[in-house]
Order: sequence, then structure tokens, then C-alpha cells
Amino acid sequence: MRTKIFLFLILIASLLSACGLAAETGTPTAAPTDTPTALPTLTPTPAVPLAILVLPTNMNKAESDAFQKVVYDLAQQAGMRFQVRNSLSPADLEPGLQVVIALPPDPGIAALAAAAPQVQFLAINIPGISAGGNVSILASTTQLDVTAFLAGYIAALVSDDYRTGMIVPKDNPNAQKAMAAFSNGTTFYCGLCRPFYYVPYTFPQFAEIPADEDPNRFGGWVNYLVVDRKAYTLYVYPDSKIATQQLFDYIGTSGAQVIGVSLPNPKPSGWVVTLRPDEIKAIQSAWPGLIAGQGGQSVQAPLGLGDVDASVLTPGKLRLVQQVLGELQAGRISTGVTP
Repeated sequence: MRTKIFLFLILIASLLSACGLAAETGTPTAAPTDTPTALPTLTPTPAVPLAILVLPTNMNKAESDAFQKVVYDLAQQAGMRFQVRNSLSPADLEPGLQVVIALPPDPGIAALAAAAPQVQFLAINIPGISAGGNVSILASTTQLDVTAFLAGYIAALVSDDYRTGMIVPKDNPNAQKAMAAFSNGTTFYCGLCRPFYYVPYTFPQFAEIPADEDPNRFGGWVNYLVVDRKAYTLYVYPDSKIATQQLFDYIGTSGAQVIGVSLPNPKPSGWVVTLRPDEIKAIQSAWPGLIAGQGGQSVQAPLGLGDVDASVLTPGKLRLVQQVLGELQAGRISTGVTP
């Protein structure tokens, strides 16, 4: 009996315990949702700026190498790419193009400049091109007095007994100034320039060729200076009517030496040096303005030396000439004439 009562009490206790438990309520978990991520905006990488040098196909290697080196060096310093072309068309005007430097023949500068106003063009000795807009030019030299003075100095330096001469167009005012500058250049080197062996005239000697002279008679003027007046080194004034291949050929066959501002082709015998604008320095001078977007420049090229005959104008003599040229350009030596 006691066992039944004990089991009954255990059953009652179990039932009461089960009724006292609170049912656990589960907390619902929110389902994850996809949040769209904003993608970065792609910014196009700007093209590396480009400089193009346009050279003629028939340029001699030494000159070509000199132009390529200077523009390459300038482009590298500015963080630009560099290309050399023999021609240029509108299809070559890529977005990164910034500077074009061109030598004759004209690749079509006017049309190219109009098609690419953001590009700066520098025309080197290209006829018919004017400075303006995004086109700059190498201006023609106005240093005729400096050129003549230096020619007189060189002629006296390389001539036996300072026997120098000059060929000029007659009745040309600029040529008259150049004659005075040439004389001053010889005097700067040798003072009175008295020959060791007596001759009944002084140097320099001059031949003034009339404008209407027959080119076939130019040889007679050369003979006058070289044979009659014993001049040994001649400077030819840069006048298109007299500074001809025919005249230079006459000088070459006379046995005299000659100085000019443009080397004839073919090169005549006796050519000492070419006194011409230093286009390399002109490019270096114009470059900062070109990469800064400054167009319409007229760049004045300083005078330079080219086509040097090292057997005549030896290294020591060449150093003297370069020193005098530097002093002339700096204004510390005067030509003695008003340009």
C-alpha cells in the first residue's frame, strides 16, 4: 500500500513540474540581403606627351644626328616621348602630340597647325611660313655685321701675310656696312696687317660686282682679287645674285680659300668654314616656350660655325675664333658699325 502511495506522489510531482515550465519562444533571424557596392569610376590614363622632329631624307648624317640629339635630350628632360619622321600628315597628329619641329621641305605646317591647335610647331628655315598662333619660326639672321666681322678675323687668321679680300654687290648699303665690319675684323686680329713681303696696296681688298654683271664674267672679279691683288682668303657677301655656285667654283679653281654663309653643293675647293645661324641653340632657346604652349615666336638664332676645315682652321685657331664669337654675341666686342 505504501508503495502505491509513493508512486502516486512521484507521478503528481512530475505532472506539476511539467506544467511549470514556460515554453521557449525562438527569436527569428533576419535573412541576409545583398547591398550593392559602388564601383570606382575609371579615369583614362593621359597619353605621354610626344615631340616629333621632321627632317629631310637627304640631310647629311652629322647634321641629322645633331638635330636628333638635341630634341631627344630636351624631350627626355621634359618627360616626353620622341619620334623622328621624314614627313607628317594629319593622321599622325595623335592626342599626345605636343611639339613638332620641322626643317625644309615644308611638311604642310599651315594645314597641320590649323588641324591641331593644341600642338606647337617650330619651322626652321622654311620659306613662306610666318609666326602666329601655334606656329613659331626661326627668324632670318640680322647679324650681317657680326658675320662679316668674324669672317674678317678668320680670313686674317688663316691667310699668309693677312692677305684677305671680300666680294660684295655694288651700291648695296648693307654690303657697304659689311665691308666696314670685315675690315674691322681683320684689324682686330692683326692691327695694321702689314704683309711681310712688300705689296703696293693694303688689305683687305674688295671686289664690288655690279648688279647687271654677267655671271659668266664672275671669274674676272675673282682673278682681280686673287691674281692681281694677291688676296688669299675671300669672304663672299650673302647676296643671291653673286653668291652662286658658279662664283664659288671660280674661287675654288683659283687656289684661294673662301668663307661663306651657306655651303655650296658640290663643296668647292678651299672652303674654310661656314658662318651660319646656330639652329641647335635656337631650338634650345625656343623649347621652354614651346612646351609651355607659347606660340607665335620669332626665334633669333645666334651665329655658329659649320663645315670647318680642320687642316686650315686648326683646333687652336678654332678656339680663338670661338672666343671672339662669344665676345661678339655678349656685346663685349663691337663690330664698329651700326647694323
